[in-house]
Amino acid sequence: MTNRRWIAAAVVTAGVVVGAALYIDELETGHADVDVVASGSHSPPAEDWCIGTRPAPPDADPEEPPLERTLVRLDKLTAGEHSAVFTGMSVDEDANAADVWRIPDDLFDAAVCDAAEKGVKLRLHPADVDRKTLDALADRISEDMYRWDGTFQLREVGVDERGFVRVGVDDPKKAEPLVEKEFGSRYIRVERVGQAHADVG
Repeated sequence: MTNRRWIAAAVVTAGVVVGAALYIDELETGHADVDVVASGSHSPPAEDWCIGTRPAPPDADPEEPPLERTLVRLDKLTAGEHSAVFTGMSVDEDANAADVWRIPDDLFDAAVCDAAEKGVKLRLHPADVDRKTLDALADRISEDMYRWDGTFQLREVGVDERGFVRVGVDDPKKAEPLVEKEFGSRYIRVERVGQAHADVG
């Protein structure tokens, strides 16, 4: 199965604002900032890539895949000194790989490649915006989900790891010009999202 954990700064679905990931596979990995998509999807061609050479730590759990330990290191790097160039990340378990979007930076590239354990492949993709900027934009768009009532329904707002904010609505033709007039067109993609249905227990 190919896992790409979906990073979402904010999600608006069925009238509920969820400031968390659309789906977090915490039971499997404990990471909350990578994307999950269906098996069979393919990542776009990478600008660059590297295969890890770092040995497993002596006290490593033999049941824990090297990819998971690599993700822990990458989480720390992208949230710390390299946050200004980090855009997003997804995981491809089938290929024992992670896709990383970033503003191209030699120091960052060297740091993430050094963090990869032996056999783990990192595919590096160019972006032109950092994660904090996308999070802030997503927060602004989702601040008042009811402002558009009577024109269109705002159903989801989330950050895509590739470097844009996805805005899910019921009617993209009506919504797109209004959203872009208010927030600009840069880093925003307006898409149709179906109505969510609450589970009845």
